Amino acid sequence: MGIVVKKLILCSAALLAIGVTSAGAADMAAKVYTKAPPPMVAFDPWDIAFGAAITNNYVFRGVTQSNREASVNAYFEPRFNVNKDLQLYVGVAGNSISFTNRAAAEVDVYAGVRPTFGPVTFDFGVWGYLYPGGQCIDANVGGVAGGLCPAGAAILPNGNFMKADVSFYEFYGKVNYTFSDYFSLGGNVYYSPNFLNSGAEGTYASVVGKVTAPTDWFGSSGVGAYVSGEFGRQWLGTTDAFYGNVKLPDYNTWNVGFGFTYKVFTLDFRYSDTDLSMANCNLFTGDFTATAAGSKWCGAAGIVKLSADLTAMSNLK
Repeated sequence: MGIVVKKLILCSAALLAIGVTSAGAADMAAKVYTKAPPPMVAFDPWDIAFGAAITNNYVFRGVTQSNREASVNAYFEPRFNVNKDLQLYVGVAGNSISFTNRAAAEVDVYAGVRPTFGPVTFDFGVWGYLYPGGQCIDANVGGVAGGLCPAGAAILPNGNFMKADVSFYEFYGKVNYTFSDYFSLGGNVYYSPNFLNSGAEGTYASVVGKVTAPTDWFGSSGVGAYVSGEFGRQWLGTTDAFYGNVKLPDYNTWNVGFGFTYKVFTLDFRYSDTDLSMANCNLFTGDFTATAAGSKWCGAAGIVKLSADLTAMSNLK
């Protein structure tokens, strides 16, 4: 009996030893072959967006800014992401233009904040439109300068006139709701206490919509497509004495178009128009090409634009 018990004890001890050894081996194997977690990547809040474009006609709220001719533009926008739902930004942009006062270009400076709440994105800021290099164009009174500008100022055969500096700024607020990967809807409001330095207040409000095609619409080519449109209204006040203390006309404007995207490039085709008459368009713009019938700067226009848009975080890594 004692011998049997001893044998049982020895067998149990041996089995226990084997089990312990096997468990230890398993633990060692697990430690050796378990994949290490990926290294933590530090969050970089800084980013820069930049791009350039060329178009056959630079149209702003339904009105050509380039005399219905080609225009180029570029922008540079540093961004600071406080977190994934809050972005601060500043920017500068430039556009080639053709104004009555012969301004060299449009230079924009702007700053704002973009908070996001789920599918809803807001954008609040201030935008300055600068037009350096302008000349005061005087009224034509029987072939003689009307005295609105300093002596020696140029006059136009059609009688239109303009200040040397038409720079101004606007406050703006935007909201956009993304319903899905394929559809978004938004609204914009802009306000200026001195639109185009005319002395008149200006308020612009619009609704915008965009439908984006599924990513596989063109197979694996990487080409994307969309349809978008906007309907807006521009309200304008009364000008200062330089422009005769006249009430500028309010008007509606709209555009609709479609486009294709490939990597950083976008090719956009768009139709734009307003309900301004040629006479009211001339009153609003002071078009240097206007005739007795008025100005064509606010009429129907077909716009083609090729642009490239990049961000440092996405495209320069």
